Amino acid sequence: MVLSTSLHSLCIIPHTSQSKIPSIFNLLKSPLAKPHLKINPIFKPSSLSLFTQPSKLRPKTQNFRTPTIRSLFTGIVEEMGEIKQLGMAGHGGFDLKIHAKTVIEDVHLGDSIAVNGTCLTVTDFDTHLGEFTVGLAPETLRKTSLSELEPGSLVNLERAIPPTGRMGGHFVQGHVDGTAEIVGKQVEGDSLWIKVKTDKNLLKYVVPKGFIAIDGTSLTVVDVFEEELCFNFMLVAYTRQKVVIPLKEIGQKVNLEVDILGKYVERLLSSGFVDSIKGSRFPETHNKAFSISCQNLTTHHHICELPVLPLLLVIFLQ
Repeated sequence: MVLSTSLHSLCIIPHTSQSKIPSIFNLLKSPLAKPHLKINPIFKPSSLSLFTQPSKLRPKTQNFRTPTIRSLFTGIVEEMGEIKQLGMAGHGGFDLKIHAKTVIEDVHLGDSIAVNGTCLTVTDFDTHLGEFTVGLAPETLRKTSLSELEPGSLVNLERAIPPTGRMGGHFVQGHVDGTAEIVGKQVEGDSLWIKVKTDKNLLKYVVPKGFIAIDGTSLTVVDVFEEELCFNFMLVAYTRQKVVIPLKEIGQKVNLEVDILGKYVERLLSSGFVDSIKGSRFPETHNKAFSISCQNLTTHHHICELPVLPLLLVIFLQ
C-alpha cells in the first residue's frame, strides 16, 4: 500500500562488508550492551565519506526544530531514495546523504523525513543535485537497521503528513521499536510472502490482521508464530515494485514500528488507571454521550486524537 511518483531502477543490495571501523564500532556501543552483542559494521573502509562542503543553498547556522512527537507518518512510501554518502560528521554524530526526487520538492531545514521508517531531521539539502542530509544519533544506529546501509543502498522515504493530508495507511510515528530478521521468502503468483523473526518483547504487540510498519511501509500482519517468535506478511505485485523490502535477502534486518494503540492500552492497563474508575458511576447523559462517541470512533477512529481510542477501549473492555 504505497504511493510513488519517482522510482529508481531496482537493484540487488550488496552484502554488507564484514570489515570493522573502530570509530563507528565505538559509536554503536552502549553502556548497557551485553558482552556478546554483535555489532554489524556500517560500511567498508573505502566507503567512508565525510561531508566537508556545506550546501550552497542554505546556511547550516539556522536553528532546527528539536525532536518531538509532532511528526506523523502514514506508512505510505512516496519513493525509494539512494544512499550517496555516509560517515562521521564534524559534530560527533553520523550523517546520511540521500538522493531523492519527490521528498525534496518542498524540503526545508528541520523537516522530518522517514528513512526506512525512522523519523530523521533534514540538516542540509541541495535541490539542484536532488540530495538531502539527515543526522543519526548513536542510539538510532543501535536501535535500527540503518547501520547496515552502504553507498548505493535503496531506502524507503516518506515526508511527514500535513494536517490536511489523507490518512492512507495507519498512525506511524517514525520511532522504530526494534528490528526483525528476514527468515523466509516465498513467491506465490505475483505476490511475495515474507517471514521475519523478532524479540518476544516486540512480538507481543503483533496481532494477526493488525497494522505494522516495516521499514516504514504500512502493512498487515497475516499470521503470528509464537513459538518461533515470528510473524509473516504479504507484498502484492504493486508494493513489491515500490519498496525496498523485497530487495533484502534472508538474514538481513528490517525496522519495525508496532501499532501504537496496543502500547497505549498496555500502559493504561498496567498503570492502575482502570481500577481507579471501575467503581465510578456516570450520569445517564454521560453514558449516552459516551456510547455515541464510541459508535463514531468505530467508523471514524482515524480522525480522532490518538490517545482517545485506547482509553475508550480500556474502559469498555473492563
